[in-house]
Amino acid sequence: MRGSRLRSIQARYTIITTMLLLVILALVGASIDMAIRYRIQDDGFGNAERVASQWSALVRIGDIPDPIPATAPVDLVQLVNAHGVVINSSRQAIGLPPISTSRPPADDRFQQLTEGSVMVMAIRVSPAADSPVVYAGLEEPAILHEHHLEYFIAAGVLVLLALAAWMTWCVVGRTLRPVAAIRARMSEITVSDLSLRVPIPPGEDEIALLARTANQTLSRLEEAVEQQRRFASTASHELRTPIAGLRVQLEEALLYPDDIDPRDTIRGALTASGRLEAIVNDLLQLARLRAADPAPQELIDLGALVTEEAAQGTGMPVRVQVTDRVQVRGSRIQLIRVVGNLLSNARRHADSRVEVSVGFADGKAVVAVVDDGAGIAPADRERVFERFTRLDDGRLRDSGGSGLGLAISRDIAHAHQGTLLIEDSPKGARFVLRLPAEDTRPLGADQEIQRTGTGRTAPPPRRATGEPAGKESAREESAREEDHRENASRQQGSRKEGSREGMTHEDTDTEGPVSWVGHRRR
Repeated sequence: MRGSRLRSIQARYTIITTMLLLVILALVGASIDMAIRYRIQDDGFGNAERVASQWSALVRIGDIPDPIPATAPVDLVQLVNAHGVVINSSRQAIGLPPISTSRPPADDRFQQLTEGSVMVMAIRVSPAADSPVVYAGLEEPAILHEHHLEYFIAAGVLVLLALAAWMTWCVVGRTLRPVAAIRARMSEITVSDLSLRVPIPPGEDEIALLARTANQTLSRLEEAVEQQRRFASTASHELRTPIAGLRVQLEEALLYPDDIDPRDTIRGALTASGRLEAIVNDLLQLARLRAADPAPQELIDLGALVTEEAAQGTGMPVRVQVTDRVQVRGSRIQLIRVVGNLLSNARRHADSRVEVSVGFADGKAVVAVVDDGAGIAPADRERVFERFTRLDDGRLRDSGGSGLGLAISRDIAHAHQGTLLIEDSPKGARFVLRLPAEDTRPLGADQEIQRTGTGRTAPPPRRATGEPAGKESAREESAREEDHRENASRQQGSRKEGSREGMTHEDTDTEGPVSWVGHRRR
């Protein structure tokens, strides 16, 4: 039984390979046939055109002998008048009807024709309506009109096809022998029991590597299935709470219509549905990131992006410092989501101030977001990046959060080949985002950025002498401010497309270059 299965697989792969090779060899054979045919016909028509052009010129000056001298291979030459009557011809064409009844038009005096097995070049002597036509023709080689070329190519294709089929049969048969044990073990593995592993044959050949790779894949699959089970359980639990609250409010409105204000019920239902929408949107974002859905890549000035994000909204003041002009390549919408999550998280937990820095270290663009709040205990620094994890302090400050913001932010960082971590800080929490840098340039003294709480660009800092730093003219400063307003407008559009939920921003005070960190604490 097992042997018959192996032979069936062997036959199937041999047939598939043979059919593919048949298509490929047929295309190659057709290409060779067309190339040879085109070359022979091109040479034949070229010879015919030279002969026809020679006699066409003599006809125009009235100096053409009778009969027309002609030699092989172009030995058929005729001069035919406008009524289709042969008025002169070569010795080999005497007594023959016109080689062709086709007359070239006045605006296209040269025509290549094929009449049966004869390749003909027709040249109209002049554009006049009664102009005669010179026909010069030669017989096609037997290899073309008797299809000897096609027969030869087909025979070669069949020989190569038979050889390839035999080799495929032998190779696949030998390969399937050690695979039988692996197949048998794989058939025993089910979703309910992913602990089994395939046997690894001795040696370091491809089959042994296949078995090791299969075992590694099974290990990752077992881990992924377990994660999916935990995630499904947690997601159902998180969704159950707002759904239960919504149901209770609606049932109370139906059971006690005289005691319940419909407006309060509607407001409560909208709040619950808003939380449900936030959770579903975050789950969809996580699914897209985990599916490695490619996002549009562009070159982004990280300092400008962080500065613009920090300038949005009102509330807790944010101080942004950009020490290097760092450019990264990635999705602007996704990076805005990360920065927005980190700033929103820092503002929510800060006591009086949030500081953001953007710089460059060890070949990486670094964004650090620091607040002066209570901070995060070292034991919770990895746990807060898990889905639906919300610390007690986060629940008190924002009871409507989904608990997915930091998980999404870390996934976005990983999708950009970066990292998002929580590092030690004298006070509060310090979120650090690191991304591969595309380009880095130091900022000069006259390039520092100053922003007020309203997000407007302040005058450049002054030197000790009281003169403005830098030598730009007033026109250049005005152009720079205009560019900034355009960038802010584009950023606002990107922010709407990203549909970030629960993201508020505060007044921003920026000095110098910027770095960024970031995620929301749950």
